Amino acid sequence: MKLNIFKKRFTVLCCSILTMTAMSCKDDFLDEDLTNQYSTDYFLTPQGLEDLTVSLYGNIRWHFGYEWAYGLTLYGTDEFTNANDLTNEMWNTYDNRLGPVGATTETGAANKNATSPANLWDQMYYGISSANIIIANAEIIEDETVRNRCLAHAYFLRGYNYYRLVAQYGGVVLQLEPAEGVVRNFERSTEEESWEQVISDFRNAYEHFEGEIYTYGKGVTWTKATAAHFLSKALLFRASERNDAWNSGYIESDLNEAIDAASYAIDARGPLTNNYRDLYATWSGIDSETEQLDEILMAASHNADESTKGRFGNRTYNYFTPQFSNFSGGWVRRGVWIGGMDFQRLRPTEYTYAVFDHVNDSRMWKTFKTVYGVNNVLDENVDVELGDPGIVMILNTKEDDTYNNFKFGANIQQPDWRDVDGRLPEWEVGMRQTETSGSLTSNPGQFVPNSLVLYQNGEYVSPDFKSTPISNFFAGINKTDDGSRFAEKGDAHRDVTMARLAETYLVRAECYARLQQYGNAMNDLNTVRARAAWKAGENRSYYVDGSVAFENNSLNTGSAAQNYINSNLNINTYYLSNPDIDVTTDASDLSLTSFPDNLPDEDEAVLNAIGVSGTYERALHFILNERTRELLGEWQRWETLSRTGTLIQRARAFNKEATNITANKHELRPIPQSFIDGLLNEDGSNLSAEMKAEWQNPGY
Repeated sequence: MKLNIFKKRFTVLCCSILTMTAMSCKDDFLDEDLTNQYSTDYFLTPQGLEDLTVSLYGNIRWHFGYEWAYGLTLYGTDEFTNANDLTNEMWNTYDNRLGPVGATTETGAANKNATSPANLWDQMYYGISSANIIIANAEIIEDETVRNRCLAHAYFLRGYNYYRLVAQYGGVVLQLEPAEGVVRNFERSTEEESWEQVISDFRNAYEHFEGEIYTYGKGVTWTKATAAHFLSKALLFRASERNDAWNSGYIESDLNEAIDAASYAIDARGPLTNNYRDLYATWSGIDSETEQLDEILMAASHNADESTKGRFGNRTYNYFTPQFSNFSGGWVRRGVWIGGMDFQRLRPTEYTYAVFDHVNDSRMWKTFKTVYGVNNVLDENVDVELGDPGIVMILNTKEDDTYNNFKFGANIQQPDWRDVDGRLPEWEVGMRQTETSGSLTSNPGQFVPNSLVLYQNGEYVSPDFKSTPISNFFAGINKTDDGSRFAEKGDAHRDVTMARLAETYLVRAECYARLQQYGNAMNDLNTVRARAAWKAGENRSYYVDGSVAFENNSLNTGSAAQNYINSNLNINTYYLSNPDIDVTTDASDLSLTSFPDNLPDEDEAVLNAIGVSGTYERALHFILNERTRELLGEWQRWETLSRTGTLIQRARAFNKEATNITANKHELRPIPQSFIDGLLNEDGSNLSAEMKAEWQNPGY
């Protein structure tokens, strides 16, 4: 760690905001010039503090600029495991490479891109340093409205950054004032003290925000509802199982305050967006309507201005997509016309597919990409044309026996197999892309170069279609797909959603459940599930994702334009995956009629698998299941499981690669050794080995 991050000298501050921007209150911060050319004195003026306030938005972009986006937040949980790429494998397997020093190629990392425990620690304190300057000097701003606005933003970012730190590391260093000179002597606060500070900052932010005033441009600005959402999350975290050793005196009051804060956000920003697809899948380009929805409470903003993207930009389009160009054998070539790069980092677990109601829950079919079109014909002797299905992933259930005798796999082309294998089943499922069905093909039994099924003969066989050592053939999710990129590996331009109102409902539902107010909890859950159900008239096999932004891309000409059309067929495998369902546009119903008794079959199966029985435990695990269905891939699963004391239980049950996860150790991350090694005693002497050990979390 760079130990001078707490310097008050503003030259250091300027370095920490190289990727940030500043502007007057009336404009969007992404539209303005960088502020790193300002003199140090400028940041001690009213306008300088306001510009520094706006620059705080740049700090949150870091979270989505590189491999740490998923390594810290999604790996090692029940939802995702690693595929054939092993860049951050240790964060999923919890092996000895996940330690205070961090993994390098010399210590067994697959490459130089492995995430270090120091990454989050360092970056959060940069933002905290800037927030401290604003808070300490806000009195020089005479305009009360502007002063309160600056304080609201500074308290919010400091609270958010400490939230991220405490959620990952437990008790941390609480630096609340701009430090004088280079500081190398700190005290580590307890987890209780740390949560008190997080909650205090969010309370202050909540009090200082001016309601739902979009000060810096809608889709970007934090508001009172943003602070309310995170205040409710922080209070719930303090009241949760990870803090059982000391939190008994807080639980009831924290849960009630969390309910009040969540209720403000819900009342101020509701209702939910009508169609789940519109939250992510219909993203059509920079600053599109998808980014302006009232449901979005916080997002890391991006646009096409290269000067504002920072060191890393937005790389999230890389991480959820299977290695389609590899296992397809070239039938589906990758390119900017497909919204995701096939880095195959995040492979859904069996639990992730199975936790959905495959028939009635539209979120599954609006999220998983199950069909890729042929954009390159490899064998003219095969009855496959450009624009035919080239990769088909059938997401059936364990009980389905339709495909027991079919041969599936990647690039099945052998002549002696073609008559019986690699083909779609012999029934008519509707014409491709019709208004009522949008189904795969009008040619039953058509050969498909690459096909996958989840279950055969009651066994989960999806990982068997693989490239060694681990499967790279899976149905990925589409929440980050971006067809606006100007190069295949270019920066994404879409915002990354960090908080939205559906989660606020789930937070409030969990608070109600913890207070044994199960009826209130069920009402909030049903609000979320009502949006998830199919609406009357919906085409259940229609699919779209952010690849559609390519239509507005300057690269959308010539062969690239044709590749876009051939690759993106706007269809899914709903009817192939549910072979007993006739084509329908009827509404579905996901409403709970009792809670937490008599849960849906898919939830009862999960609860049985992990041995859950008590009333509260059933309620909690149902809510965790619902968080998967609603928030899959939205950058917070690890902290949620750590918070609720369910990380070890659920990772062991549902993530076969998390082989080394250890209780009383892996619920927290290691404190970076580089930070500990740089500490000094007050007299300037080095810490002893025993003192250093006291700084470290248990087990590391």
